[in-house]
Amino acid sequence: MLLDTPVCDFGWNAPDFTLKDPNGRAFKMSDHLQNGLLIAFICNHCPYVKTITDRLAQDTDLLMSKGIGVLAVMSNDYRDYAEDSPPNMLEFARQNGFNFPYLVDEDQSVGKAYGAVCTPDFFGLNADGKLQYRGRLDNLGRGKTGKREPELVNAMLQIAETGQGPQDQTPSMGCSIKWTRG
Repeated sequence: MLLDTPVCDFGWNAPDFTLKDPNGRAFKMSDHLQNGLLIAFICNHCPYVKTITDRLAQDTDLLMSKGIGVLAVMSNDYRDYAEDSPPNMLEFARQNGFNFPYLVDEDQSVGKAYGAVCTPDFFGLNADGKLQYRGRLDNLGRGKTGKREPELVNAMLQIAETGQGPQDQTPSMGCSIKWTRG
């Protein structure tokens, strides 16, 4: 099911969390705020995520080189979607050259606390942990040049520099988060 993300709620105070990667290493969100933090809700099986993996790897490497933290969260119920299981997350991250922590939201509490609705769903926080971006990775052919405009990169660089995100943001779109039944 294709969904769009809601409009950015500027200044929303992002709740702190601690999640583990598939190897059991714990990562606390607030430890990664740095010059800002991108939290990407992604999964392995979503065709929308698969379409952007190369750009996501390149763009996040650029952001991290500028002192912006990056965490990816997988909130899907991997018991019903085996392709999203922790062992498959490790392989997916390796195959796609992800250099950021890819974390398991085992009880889906982080996805729910953030109001994540789809994969990919991007949250750009400033250094104080306040939401400044809720949009898509890029605008392919929608910009003035008719070429790829890296909306997420530009927004995160602006947040790192000024603490505030752009007023104009294009909602992300993707597959619905697969919540646990029952």
